Amino acid sequence: MTERLEMYRCEICGNLVQVILSGEGELVCCGQPMKLMKPNSADNVGLEKHVPVYVHKEIGCEIQVGSTLHPMNDDHYIMFIESISEDKNRVKLQYLHPGEEAKMILEEKLGKEKALEYCNLHGLWEGESD
Repeated sequence: MTERLEMYRCEICGNLVQVILSGEGELVCCGQPMKLMKPNSADNVGLEKHVPVYVHKEIGCEIQVGSTLHPMNDDHYIMFIESISEDKNRVKLQYLHPGEEAKMILEEKLGKEKALEYCNLHGLWEGESD
């Protein structure tokens, strides 16, 4: 059974799917089951420049990837940042492209939340707000 907001990846073609509504079925792509992605974090990998960090501003807050911003080159970049409320009822997603900063501005904080980001080379990473 899938759970809301889990991410699955096809190991053949690279499709990345996020569950909107959970169900009993198995997610399949290219004729084989998709793999559930478990995000990396500072806790399970050590200090890494891929962990999303919440930075409080005068108005709102921003999520930046890494305490030192992650590079955004053509061959190594953050593909998206997503903010998810603790109750999983509110989500904000921002796609990024090479040359942009690895940041997402939150004008309205969702309370206690977590951020996910996806690096084209190093996969899925997670960080939590304070």
